[in-house]
Amino acid sequence: MEEVFKYIIGLGAAVMMPVIFTILGVCIGIKFGDALKAGLKVGVGFVGLSIVTALLTSALGPALDSVVKNYDLQLSVFDMGWPAAASVAYNTAVGAFIIPVCLGVNLIMLFTKTTRTVNIDLWNYWHFAFIGAVIYFACDSLAWGFFGAIVCYIITLIIADMTALRFQRFYDGMEGISIPQPFCAAYAPFAWLINKGLDRIPGFDKLEIDAEGLKRKFGVLGEPLFLGVIVGIGIGCLACKSWAEIVDNIPMILGLGIKMGAVMELIPRVTVLFIEGLRPISEATRSLIARKFKGADGLNIGMSPALVIGHPTTLVVSLLLIPVTLLLAVVLPGNRFLPLASLAGMFYLFPLVLPFTRGNVIKTFIVGLVAIVGGLYMVTSLAPYFTFAAKDVFIATHDSAVAIPEGFEGGSLDFAASPLAWVLFQLVHGWKWIGAGILVVSTMGLMVWNRVLIIRNQKKMVAAGSDVLQSEE
Repeated sequence: MEEVFKYIIGLGAAVMMPVIFTILGVCIGIKFGDALKAGLKVGVGFVGLSIVTALLTSALGPALDSVVKNYDLQLSVFDMGWPAAASVAYNTAVGAFIIPVCLGVNLIMLFTKTTRTVNIDLWNYWHFAFIGAVIYFACDSLAWGFFGAIVCYIITLIIADMTALRFQRFYDGMEGISIPQPFCAAYAPFAWLINKGLDRIPGFDKLEIDAEGLKRKFGVLGEPLFLGVIVGIGIGCLACKSWAEIVDNIPMILGLGIKMGAVMELIPRVTVLFIEGLRPISEATRSLIARKFKGADGLNIGMSPALVIGHPTTLVVSLLLIPVTLLLAVVLPGNRFLPLASLAGMFYLFPLVLPFTRGNVIKTFIVGLVAIVGGLYMVTSLAPYFTFAAKDVFIATHDSAVAIPEGFEGGSLDFAASPLAWVLFQLVHGWKWIGAGILVVSTMGLMVWNRVLIIRNQKKMVAAGSDVLQSEE
């Protein structure tokens, strides 16, 4: 089983998405050629996004390493990045069975009307396997590991349902799509709460500045392209020890600026392919449900947040938070984690934040700042347990991706910084049966609440359909 699913995951989203979308499209009535074309566009989108992300990582990596050396910023928790976290997750007994287990849970929730999301984002299932694996090693119990993974999956599906309509209204071309990725989902409640709090501050409503507002206020300097160039040049200068070294390395500094600007410009262009590929699938799905299940509350296809990370506000805020995160990592008392490899994943924090902040750059930046501060402490807290799991996986697999340098502990901002992962771990590992009881009661409560909302929406749709039918008659 482990080898089968490792093979599927190893194919990657770029290969499997055309296959999944072609099969799904034909099943819902789309012509084979059109379904294949839609799937290929999504697959090409993933290829393009991986190339741009690799450009960001390769450009930033050496410069950030120089900054660390120049200012002696070594902290005791080594940033292993999301590939190492995913490798740890999948190379355990929890990860070996996470896909069939979670798909089974998804089907049960669909039949019981406790969710309306069909989660086909198989590559982000590693998040559920990750928290399950860390709990498994910390508690030395496979049962507790699966318990944590399943609870995380259920809560994520419910948050995806709760945010689906707001998500679809905010982003163009996302009808019928929801985001059941736990790293994004974990920040949605905080975005709602912080946004409500900021709205109560007198005069804050005058700071409604979105990405377009930045362009109007600062002209060309407010565009993500030029902000990328400026931040890239700034990081390049910090990588030099003196003014003389800056002068000697002007080509490198300007090159880093251009590459950062290129990333900011290319990501939105790549994400257009996702929208073009998804549109025929989502439209056909809604049409099929309207025909076959009259009055039913429409199902949503659960997809990767990669679809929308090209939003200008996400790009601007993520870019601004990169140097801020490095500064916070150094000055925050008690933090032992210095994020470097994980910084490329900053974009994925915001896809479900923007629908609550309505794309407001200042509000989104504040939410991101709070998330990063909390995330650094959460990674520090989970580091000993993540290190234990990573070393065990390394002994079994000799996977160089999970090798931790001597004298360091391991960590990753991607999902280890998630409030959902941290709370689940603390309740299960620290409180065992009491924590499990709290999680069972709260999760069941959320499922019942979600079912009530789904049924209520179905009744509204039935009533609306009857009114339309009477008016037509």
